Amino acid sequence: MAWYDEAVFYHIYPLGITGAPEVNEYGQPADRLTCMGEWIDHMKDCGFTALYFGPCFSSGIHGYDTADYRRVDERLGTNDDLKKLVSLCHEEGIHVILDGVFNHTGRDFFAFRDIRDNRENSRYLGWYRNVNLGGNNEYGDGFSYETWGGYDLLPKLDLGNPEVRQYHLDTIRFWIEEFDIDGIRLDAADVLDAGFMQEMRRFTAGLKDDFWLMGEVIHGEYSRWVNSGTLHSVTNYALHKALYSAHNDHNYFEIAHTVRRQMQMGLGNGVNLYSFADNHDVERIMTKLNDKSHFLPVHVLLYTLPGIPSVYYGSEFGIEGRKERGSDASLRPALSLHEMSLKGGAPLELIRALGKIHREESALWYGEYREMVLTTTKYAFMRGDVLITVANSGNESFEIELSGAYTGALSGREISSDHGRLHFDLEGGSAEIWIPADSKKDYKPLKNVIEEKSIDNTEAKADPVIPQRASEGKSLEDMSIEELQAEVLARLSANGPLTDRMIREVQENVYRDSLLNWVKSFR
Repeated sequence: MAWYDEAVFYHIYPLGITGAPEVNEYGQPADRLTCMGEWIDHMKDCGFTALYFGPCFSSGIHGYDTADYRRVDERLGTNDDLKKLVSLCHEEGIHVILDGVFNHTGRDFFAFRDIRDNRENSRYLGWYRNVNLGGNNEYGDGFSYETWGGYDLLPKLDLGNPEVRQYHLDTIRFWIEEFDIDGIRLDAADVLDAGFMQEMRRFTAGLKDDFWLMGEVIHGEYSRWVNSGTLHSVTNYALHKALYSAHNDHNYFEIAHTVRRQMQMGLGNGVNLYSFADNHDVERIMTKLNDKSHFLPVHVLLYTLPGIPSVYYGSEFGIEGRKERGSDASLRPALSLHEMSLKGGAPLELIRALGKIHREESALWYGEYREMVLTTTKYAFMRGDVLITVANSGNESFEIELSGAYTGALSGREISSDHGRLHFDLEGGSAEIWIPADSKKDYKPLKNVIEEKSIDNTEAKADPVIPQRASEGKSLEDMSIEELQAEVLARLSANGPLTDRMIREVQENVYRDSLLNWVKSFR
């Protein structure tokens, strides 16, 4: 198995954590990356063994509107600064992956600037999809083009063009040779050219052993992307959603169903998805939870279910973050590690404890998952016939048919079977990881608990309206956004009952490429 199968990731959005200006003036490089050394010590202290760091290359605004793929963003520092950061991480046994934004560029990228300057005489007209010199865009350029998500800020590259592919492959080679990175997180992988990703897999395998390719995929059949010829992993948005809504709705069936579904796709045992409770695009987990005490069971499950766990910077301190008027700024704050560490708190102690447990218990890397108990408020499963995770969002005790003696890795409590049955008595809003009592592992019991219980910040919402499905025989490419949404819902319903949340999730996706790929992912 490779390093990433045993990893626990820390996710940093560098333009946010360092307090970089919102807009890049493309001036002299700042020295903000030099402050990251203390965060490496923090990562090691919390048991993180890998860093997802991105985006960090020159861009106009948020990092995903790339201006130069081979120069570190001037608001962060220089190429040498990034090289030193990766080297320091490697010295501490921390692998590093960067964002690869290969689906689209920003408007300041050299090829797009050339089209603006030279129009029909530009040799880069073929680098972008559907350039129409008779059209226009919101910037008044006098031409139109295909974009990501309908944003004219993000013109979409034509990855069927051999020159564009070669440019990206040369960039990846540069990143490996210049910075010694260990992998790439592919932005917008759900709409990225599949042939290009397959070529990238072969290319990177020849450059560096165990080089990891992980894609950003929100919806669909993940096995379409995760296979021996394409990507090693994708973002597990399905589990992300299940983790918080199962606790808010007191419905552990949602998590268990998600895990079972992914097992049916051949994912979960030895083919690990990238698991997270929050990230730079979604609201903080502490904001999403109606009952803040559920921070504990959410993260116990995150670390012990099949997958590669990841924690987004700041969430280990229990900070909140909510999307405001369409802005992600509050999700990507500047943080002082010194100030955050002074606050400490139960969330940080929990993450430290889980980091140590994950490092010591190989069953969490390679052990098969076996469901043992499942009700709306109780959930228990075993990993590798060794370790038992028990989560309880209610207040009732329960039993499992199993013999033996176990110690709680978080609480230090000891239990033993009575006539072949283990009795679990956990208070509501809690979870525990039970290991064999004779394992002689030295885990320090947690003294703190997550405070601030039962805070209901949900808003009443009207029942969702299911759009009418398109008539049979109509091609997917000819469907409207509403028809694609209806098609997704129809195919989801074939796999089981639709919930209100599932319907809202589909209706909130208004991106044609994403919906089209979602529909095509069903088999």
